[in-house]
Amino acid sequence: MVPAQATPEGHADPDTGDGTTLPADTAGADGDAHADAAIARLYGEPLLHLPTDLYIPPDALEIFLDAFEGPLDLLLYLIRKQNFNILDIPMAQVTLQYLEYVEQIRKTNLELAAEYLLMAAMLIEIKSRMLLPKRVDTLVEEAEDPRAELVRRLLDYEQIKLAAQQLGALPQLDRDFQRPQLPIEQAPGPILPHVDPHDLQRAWMDVLRRAKLTQHHRIGREELSVREHMSAILRTLQSARFVEFSELFGGQATVPVVVVHFVAMLELAKETLIEITQAEPFAPIYVRLAYSPA
Repeated sequence: MVPAQATPEGHADPDTGDGTTLPADTAGADGDAHADAAIARLYGEPLLHLPTDLYIPPDALEIFLDAFEGPLDLLLYLIRKQNFNILDIPMAQVTLQYLEYVEQIRKTNLELAAEYLLMAAMLIEIKSRMLLPKRVDTLVEEAEDPRAELVRRLLDYEQIKLAAQQLGALPQLDRDFQRPQLPIEQAPGPILPHVDPHDLQRAWMDVLRRAKLTQHHRIGREELSVREHMSAILRTLQSARFVEFSELFGGQATVPVVVVHFVAMLELAKETLIEITQAEPFAPIYVRLAYSPA
C-alpha cells in the first residue's frame, strides 16, 4: 500500500488498490453537476457514496515533514529559519522548537527519535547550565560559554554541508551525463589477410625492380685492331671485282666493330690500296682493289 500525500484542499488521496482515488479537481471539464458532489472517482466515473466494503489501513495516511539528515541538521535548520545569531543562540526558544519536532517523530518512529533525543538532552543541559548563577571569584577565570562546543559543531557541520552541496552540483557520471560506449567485436584469434597469386606476383615484381636499382653497370673495353680489319677487307675484295659498300659491313654485329671496320676502309683508301667509285649521283657505291700496272 502506497502512502497517500495531502492534497491542497487538505483531503487525503488514498489508493485502495481497486482503482479508487480521490479527485485532484472535483469540477469536471464537462461541467457535470454530479462531479461537484463526487467524493472520489472510480475508473474515471464520479463516486457519490463511499463503498461499504472500502478498507483503509491505519498507515495509509502519513504526514511527510521536512527530511533532516540528523540532529545537527535539524538544529541548524531551526536557527537559520528564524535568523538567529549562531554565535548567540537563544537556547530557550531553540530547545522548545526542537522538542516539539522530536515529539512528532517519537510518535511514529521511536528508533529514529533516539538519536534526536540525545541532542535534546544536550540542549537541556546547556540551557540549565546557563540558568545557574555564576560564582563571583576573581581568582578563577571566567568559565567558558556552555554553547561554545555546540556552536563549533554547528559551524563545522554547516561548512561541510555547503561543501557537499557544491560537490553535488558538479556534473556526475550516470546522473548528469552518460559515457559514450561503442561495442567492438573481438575475434578469438588474429585474422590473417588472404594472399592470392596476383599479390605474390606484385611482390616479386617489386623485388626485381629494387634489384635493378641496386645493380652496378660496368663498362668493359673491347680490344679491336684496325690492321686486322684492313686485312679482312683486302681478302674480301680479292675474291670479287666489285663489292657494294654496304655488303662489306654485313657480318659486323656491334657498333664498335662497324666503326673500326669503316676506319680500316678509310686507311686502305688513304694508302691507295682500294678505290671507292660511283657511276652517278645517288648511285650505289662500290669498292674494289686499286689498279696497279705490271
